[in-house]
Amino acid sequence: MSARHFPQRVSQASLITISYLCLAGQALAQLPAGYWDLDRSQLLLDHTLEVTLDPDLSVLEDAELEAVQRLLEAGEIVQRIYEAQMHSQALNAYETLNELITLDSPVALDNLQRLYRMFKGPIATTLENERVAFLPVHTEFPGKAVYPEGIGTAEINGFLTSSRDGADLLGERTIVRRATLANLRQDIGALQDYPVLGTLHPGLGERLARLVQSPDANALYAVPYSVAWAPSILRAHDLLWEAAELTRATDPDFAAYLRQRARDLLSDDYEAGDAAWIMGNFRRLNAQIGSYETYDDALYGVKTFFGMNVLLRDEARSSALSQALDNLQAIEDRLPHEPHRRVRSEIPVGVYNVIADFGQARGTNTATILPNDADHARKYGRTVMLRYNIMTHPEIFEQGRRRMAAATEADFHDDLTIDGNFQRTLWHEIGHYLGVDVTHDGRPLDQALQQFAGLLEEMKADLVSLHTASYLRDIGYLDETGLRAHRAGGILRVLQTNPPRREQPYQTMQLMQWNYYLESGLLEFDAGSGRMRIDYAHYDEIVESLLAEVLSIQREGSPERAAAFVERYADWNPELHGVVAENIRAAIEYRYYLVRYAVIDAPVH
Repeated sequence: MSARHFPQRVSQASLITISYLCLAGQALAQLPAGYWDLDRSQLLLDHTLEVTLDPDLSVLEDAELEAVQRLLEAGEIVQRIYEAQMHSQALNAYETLNELITLDSPVALDNLQRLYRMFKGPIATTLENERVAFLPVHTEFPGKAVYPEGIGTAEINGFLTSSRDGADLLGERTIVRRATLANLRQDIGALQDYPVLGTLHPGLGERLARLVQSPDANALYAVPYSVAWAPSILRAHDLLWEAAELTRATDPDFAAYLRQRARDLLSDDYEAGDAAWIMGNFRRLNAQIGSYETYDDALYGVKTFFGMNVLLRDEARSSALSQALDNLQAIEDRLPHEPHRRVRSEIPVGVYNVIADFGQARGTNTATILPNDADHARKYGRTVMLRYNIMTHPEIFEQGRRRMAAATEADFHDDLTIDGNFQRTLWHEIGHYLGVDVTHDGRPLDQALQQFAGLLEEMKADLVSLHTASYLRDIGYLDETGLRAHRAGGILRVLQTNPPRREQPYQTMQLMQWNYYLESGLLEFDAGSGRMRIDYAHYDEIVESLLAEVLSIQREGSPERAAAFVERYADWNPELHGVVAENIRAAIEYRYYLVRYAVIDAPVH
């Protein structure tokens, strides 16, 4: 840590790290079947940049440091729940891996520990963008572990049509189970062991009792996350409550948020915590806590997955940024859609340095806007959190600069800047706050557009950011250099190193933008050089045209139209995309990032 130390560190598994070179030529014991060998794991780690985040915590008072310690402990719980959501065998596989430490293959084992830490589970994304198990576990399912293993949408849809008991199956914070005797007894046991959960979920106990009278593996039911992971959720609740007590004197609004969020974790209803989070006036600390994002649900795109981060506010940058957001209604009114929304002129935007991330939030995510719930956003607004020590990390930016240089001709290599990428990301997050938020007939976008909702929402935010850039120049927020850098950041955003899988919403929507820009002439590919030119003169009109299409699809709320849109623009041409991707792969040193946190002792997981 930079300047202050916690009275107690987070306890994690200690690991032995031995130099690969020191072991060259030594015979290593054979790992059991199903474990990647040293060569295979090292191939990925050779393309991995390790980043340590170490913000200066000297501004925090002793009670706040104690509160951060409680939050970190809660974060470790969130990390384990997320891994369990992603793969039913993840936690057991990790424990078994730790037990192999006595084998005479320390580097190979250390590599597997690192891979588990980096991929947040036993499934790696290979250099070819394939999802492959590096530990002996079953294949990854589209529904991960929040639906029954291997189930498809046809079975769930059929059950929803034929049964009156399926109301919660597609709830955002429920896990779907088969109505076997073992599953039902497990969930009834959780309600008996923790009566508060039965109080907060009225009627659940009665429904489970009815089902247990006639168990049926062909029937489906759902239980809230708090019941599925009851012991862990109750412990996280207690830690948040303790952190709230520690910050009550120094930061009463933050303490109030922590108390509400602790209750939210038990009720699986985040409205109270969201209201306190958005409307509160926090001092130095902030934290995203709970399950929000649905990107890991490749089956329906409705289940949220757990994430958490602990953030230290950069007061000077946050204050300067807040003053720049006085024109949001004018920006909304310029968007190519009708009717326009009335938006709040003041939204909570903060610049933060990451203390630690957990679960879905762990990695190099640069910014977040939450909550996603349309009703909560309507009533309370949303909060934007920018992660400054990730967004401006020089080694991470250098990889982006190399990607841009490999994909474009020399005239455009200097267009990209750290500040330009910061501004593009900032206005991407604000873009979530603008534009279409419900369909023309009042349906939430995630329900109407199903698995395409996240993809379209992310594309909308990308395009709102780029559409806004010239207006920001006109009002003096950006100069010409800043405008060009902002636009260059939009081009960097779409570049891919491999064909995306359709269950990857971010990468798919980036490829779609890339193809639209090529089709419209914003980008021009030269087969001779294998690089592209950017037509900045027509940048605005092309971005506006694509944005209008995305907003129209969201407004209509048709998953069929969304599917056709994706099908048209998500095509990968090996002679174009493949050539650019090969140039990028040759130019960049790293394909993966393994993020460490100075407040956590152990270097891996």
